[in-house]
Amino acid sequence: MPAVSRGKMFTHKWYEIKHMGHMVEKCEVCGQRTELETGFYYGTGYVSYALSIAVSVTTFVASWVLFDVGFSNNSIYWWLGINTVLLILLQPVFMRLSRVLWLSWFFHQDDAMHHINCKA
Repeated sequence: MPAVSRGKMFTHKWYEIKHMGHMVEKCEVCGQRTELETGFYYGTGYVSYALSIAVSVTTFVASWVLFDVGFSNNSIYWWLGINTVLLILLQPVFMRLSRVLWLSWFFHQDDAMHHINCKA
């Protein structure tokens, strides 16, 4: 949690696909609510998209430099397929990471709302 940098944010492990998005209601250490307002995490889709683009650009540049991926030998299609599978497999990680980042960007310990949202 952003307030104390400890505690669990999610109720299940990342690989439990059915429950991967379930979050705890409050931090077990400080009592900070994880959903500050209704629809708070809608913006995490943009963060997840940015993470996906960053991974795609990184894998493309690495493939281009290391394996000469390009249109001339049609190897771009191999990269596209492998990158698609990689992004699908990493989606649970991106979803969780984007929620953690989103909460950390909008919550600061010295905020006036911290005293309202936390039991301490």
